[in-house]
Amino acid sequence: MLNPRNVTASAPGKTILFGEHAVVYGKPAIAAAVDKRAYVSIEEREDNRTHVRINELGISGYLNIEKGTIELDNDEKNEGILKYVLIALMKTGSKDGLEITINMDIPVGAGLGSSAAVTVATVKAASSFKDIELTSDGIAKLAHQVELMVQGSASPIDTILSTYGGIVYLSRDAEEIIKLDIDSEIPLVIGYTSERGNTGKLVESVRLKMEIAPQVMIPLFNSMEALTNGAREALTSGDHKMIGEFMNINHGLLDAIGVNTEELSKMVYIARKSGAFGSKLTGAGGGGSMIAYCPGKVDVVIESINKFEKAFKVKISADGVRLE
Repeated sequence: MLNPRNVTASAPGKTILFGEHAVVYGKPAIAAAVDKRAYVSIEEREDNRTHVRINELGISGYLNIEKGTIELDNDEKNEGILKYVLIALMKTGSKDGLEITINMDIPVGAGLGSSAAVTVATVKAASSFKDIELTSDGIAKLAHQVELMVQGSASPIDTILSTYGGIVYLSRDAEEIIKLDIDSEIPLVIGYTSERGNTGKLVESVRLKMEIAPQVMIPLFNSMEALTNGAREALTSGDHKMIGEFMNINHGLLDAIGVNTEELSKMVYIARKSGAFGSKLTGAGGGGSMIAYCPGKVDVVIESINKFEKAFKVKISADGVRLE
């Protein structure tokens, strides 16, 4: 039997518009929260166990918050997002005896910040369930700590966007995060592959290239910095042509550092052929997602990509984490 008390929080996913990978090396990036969300509901159980179910993934299991362990309900060994949930509960001082249900309309492993959205929503739901009031800044910092513990290294940009929403510019060396006021609509299409990239392995592959050939890699990252700063001006002024051109250049540079795939490039070039002003992979690469900037051509681009992969329209989400 479950206690009727229930708290549900949701947080948006994100897409990186410019600067992925370069941000790891102190360069700026621009990213946006999107209107695809993760929903985390928490209610009490009458026993002293904590159970989590992620409906869209068919993953469920028991968490031991006190001991920090996970016991899956089936024979699979992929704990995946459950690790983020467990550590978020530990960080918020939650006690065992909870039933947690997670629903997602963010594709997992597609570079759209699904883990950050779940983490931020869990922190918000768990703290609210305990009647602890955390500031948005406190939620973002706590959620970033969770991602660091699970991944080993992580940019704060995902958890910041899931917390605050909107479009942000992450300045050089992450010294400042600036929320951008963009008046014009940003019509985006996201396409994603069935193949999923491993963020940790891709980041490591780029690091090794930097170690072996810094004389090649450093100029590439300097170019990414210049285009990100140019893209910030183009976004602010609503210069559709330059937004697209900077996306195209960014994709070429990401290809040069070795994180592109044939499947991603196919979608990127089909989008351009179908009328997108610009398109690029987004996130870590190696599979996952691409984005296309498509003023007046959203439906045509979606139709073209859907012939061989999956695509959908996204809007920028002004809302960050919230109670439902």
